[in-house]
Amino acid sequence: MIQNTVVEREKRLVNGFLMLFVVVVGLLMSTLGFVMGIVDLVHGRSMSGGLLLGAGIIGWLLFSVLAAGLKIVRPNEARVFTLFGAYHCTVKKSGYFYVNPFCVSFSPEYNAAKAEAAARAKELAKEGKTSLAGISAPKTVSLKKQTLDNQRQKVNDILGNPIIIGAIVIWYVDDPTRAVFSVENYREFLSIQTDSTIRNIARLYPYDVFNEDENDDSVYEQTLRSSSLEIAEAMKSELQKRVTDAGLVIEEVRITHLAYAEEIAAAMLQRQQAVAIISAKRKIVEGAVGMVKMAIDRLGEDEILILDEERKSAMVSNLLVVLCGNRDAQPVINSGTIY
Repeated sequence: MIQNTVVEREKRLVNGFLMLFVVVVGLLMSTLGFVMGIVDLVHGRSMSGGLLLGAGIIGWLLFSVLAAGLKIVRPNEARVFTLFGAYHCTVKKSGYFYVNPFCVSFSPEYNAAKAEAAARAKELAKEGKTSLAGISAPKTVSLKKQTLDNQRQKVNDILGNPIIIGAIVIWYVDDPTRAVFSVENYREFLSIQTDSTIRNIARLYPYDVFNEDENDDSVYEQTLRSSSLEIAEAMKSELQKRVTDAGLVIEEVRITHLAYAEEIAAAMLQRQQAVAIISAKRKIVEGAVGMVKMAIDRLGEDEILILDEERKSAMVSNLLVVLCGNRDAQPVINSGTIY
């Protein structure tokens, strides 16, 4: 089923101060006519008195209805108006304007708050209580940049490890008409799409890679821990595709929390420590072998000491023990011959 998209429409609006002046003058004239009609009726002029009295009453009703068309739009806000259930226009320019008095500001937040207040009042009525709380949600659509805290959720990375990830989304409404009419509640829609996007993107990467062989081609190019900025950008692109139809723009996505789940955190910490120890030992062994080779080569080149193969093996063994040991070596001085 193809959903009909409402195209934003802006109309040329009348200055609100001008219409306020007209309404005030009209109400004053209606009041004056009402008073003069009563005076004429008192003095027996029923014809003119009835006309003036009727004109005053009609004027009061007419200009009271016209006063309902005076609307205020604050900076970085928009009003979406409907007229008898049909889309009328969208006002994004701040100021004091006059619209059709039968237009109604349509806002999902206000409608949701109104429904919640009605449900609360119904529950209180069953208990014999009266609800005095009003509806605090505005009838406008905010165009300001806003932050959505996605909180923390548990997902599995590409290796199947459970991780806890949290993110915030910086967003704003670009098309208030589509935001109002395309989805039921654009805030809830954004929250649900953010949860789904973060879950889908996070499962495409490993939290971290523990690979002892640096030349192994199976090492992932990106991980959640080391490439958080690139992955956050991928989340932003994916989320933008999902919410474009709702008239929303995603400014930025930031990963605020990333950790292993509690059930595997201790095991993964031990694994990280083991990998770090193995990597450090490898570097130590590589350096020790190079130093031993250099020592034997220099002794042979300078003819300081000529050793046979058996003595070379003993020397290599002793040097490796000294260089690779975890504690300082305790030298033993041999005052006799080495043979």
